[in-house]
Amino acid sequence: MFETIAEIDDPTVARILIAALKGYGFHPLDRDNDGPPGLPGFTGFKGMPISVPEQEAYEARALTESLLKDMTK
Repeated sequence: MFETIAEIDDPTVARILIAALKGYGFHPLDRDNDGPPGLPGFTGFKGMPISVPEQEAYEARALTESLLKDMTK
């Protein structure tokens, strides 16, 4: 089972976070091909969700929040 740890408005930032999570050994879902037919990667109104396995959620959420904080400085 996966848990959504963040919803990111900017798809580019979401992809960077997914790559960073993978680099730290987490296993986020790759959502580049999600979306309705003809609109792969469509994010919807809340942004692009970042989801990881439930057992990784606590640590991945903390890392994601830290990375976002550093990225917005």
